[in-house]
Amino acid sequence: MDIRLLSDKEKPPMDLLVLADPSPKMVEEYLKEGESYIAESDNQLIGIYVLLPTRPETVEIVNVAVAEKYQSRGIGKLLVKDAIEKAKTKGFKTIEVGTGNSSIGQLALYQKCGFRITGVDKDFFIRNYEEEIYENGIQCQDMLRLAQEL
Repeated sequence: MDIRLLSDKEKPPMDLLVLADPSPKMVEEYLKEGESYIAESDNQLIGIYVLLPTRPETVEIVNVAVAEKYQSRGIGKLLVKDAIEKAKTKGFKTIEVGTGNSSIGQLALYQKCGFRITGVDKDFFIRNYEEEIYENGIQCQDMLRLAQEL
């Protein structure tokens, strides 16, 4: 698997990005300022993540998505680890991520990669998404904020 920066001439894979964020509008907004990194294997796009600088010395992973047929193979963890390394290389001191209260697998993944919960943005998904989101039989309402020092 190779991970590389998506060039300005390439169109971001929205079908993959909306797996992790169901709002094309939200995705379009952070794609404007973020850097997208894609994972490929045998010329197949298998994953993507987006890094977005948010404050001086702080960057956020705003999207991590793995193509459905490649999920549950450790690719998400490799993408998150790559994002952490890219952030270090770029001189950031803190990396953050947010995930839904119902995103149980993602929450476990981020903690396994060294992130710690720093807060809760109550009702984030109710305020910012037109349609209700359900995962694991739970309504996604709050954004759990996580971070790690680099």
